[in-house]
Amino acid sequence: MRLQLGVAKLCLAISAVALVAAWPHARHGAAMLAAGDDPVRLSELQIAEALRQDRGMIARQIEAALAAGDADLARSLVELADAHHVALAEPLTRRVADAVAAERAPAQVASRFATGLVTGQADDLAGLSGTMAGDLFVFGDIRDVIREGKHLASGEAADHLVLGLAAAGIAVTAATYVSIGAAAPARAGLTLVKDARKVGRISEGLATWAGRSARDIVDTPALRRAVADASLLRPAKTLDAVKAAVRTDKAGGLLRLAKNVGRIGDKAGTRGAFDALKVAESPKDVARAAKLAEAKGGQTRAIIKLFGRGALLLTAGTWNFASWIFSALLMLIGVVTSLKAGTERLTQRWLDRRKRKAAKRVLAADTQPQPSVRAASAAVEA
Repeated sequence: MRLQLGVAKLCLAISAVALVAAWPHARHGAAMLAAGDDPVRLSELQIAEALRQDRGMIARQIEAALAAGDADLARSLVELADAHHVALAEPLTRRVADAVAAERAPAQVASRFATGLVTGQADDLAGLSGTMAGDLFVFGDIRDVIREGKHLASGEAADHLVLGLAAAGIAVTAATYVSIGAAAPARAGLTLVKDARKVGRISEGLATWAGRSARDIVDTPALRRAVADASLLRPAKTLDAVKAAVRTDKAGGLLRLAKNVGRIGDKAGTRGAFDALKVAESPKDVARAAKLAEAKGGQTRAIIKLFGRGALLLTAGTWNFASWIFSALLMLIGVVTSLKAGTERLTQRWLDRRKRKAAKRVLAADTQPQPSVRAASAAVEA
């Protein structure tokens, strides 16, 4: 009995220690699984857990961003630190402020604006303003359609995604003017996706999907005829010809993607949109990123930098979370089972002691002579 009770106590102690160790992970895993499809809640849980394990994580990331010359990312990380009450050294925050101020200097902004206007490539707000200006005046989209369309007409390799985005952009630009800006998010989103494609900041999965969608909205034979004699010197004629080659009824999916990208760019900036396009593998991922950007604003880049696609949805960690929950349940069962076994052993031991004491009392009573017998014995002796 003593051996059995000792084993039960040992099992109880081991299970209890294991449960205490597994419980925080299991609780975090359950919260992550419950968050599931909500990128805002998901990111909050991940940030809290990461900071619980390493409070200096954000400061190191800021140093790395400054070393890479990415002042915008450093600023985003500072915002994230402020939101989660992480204290940063004053010299570090001053360096970030200086880097951001240098990046926003008028000469730098004007240079990037001009580059975006002429080349149609941008990686920040100033450059995007230039590309947006070119696209709103149709210059940028016509330039891209003519370039890629001529490749297509001559049998050379053409970027169908850029071609489709530019063609859709021409149609959307007209709608933007007609609706007095109501279509502006889609217009900005198309420019962002197009720019991300040009600088290689869009994931392969999303590029494949968008490429298929872009092919569907372009009437290739009509476009070949349109670009055969197209010229930037005759924009009106080229514009009408390209519009005729765009199947706007098939552009719904691409325009929804563009609107979500435009929402990200509006809240998280151009580089935030590029980062989202880099990790997103489908339009659903982009929609989640838009929801995250609307909730977190300037912190979005920092969150995506820290957690990648995991900031948008549960990925490979699902099994780990489930395994922690399962382990905690096993430990809990072990505690309950050991407690039950220990209680049974203690109860049995107590009952056995009661029985032994009762048996001793009965035996003692049986061995003592009865009063009548003692009296008779006394009379005989007398």
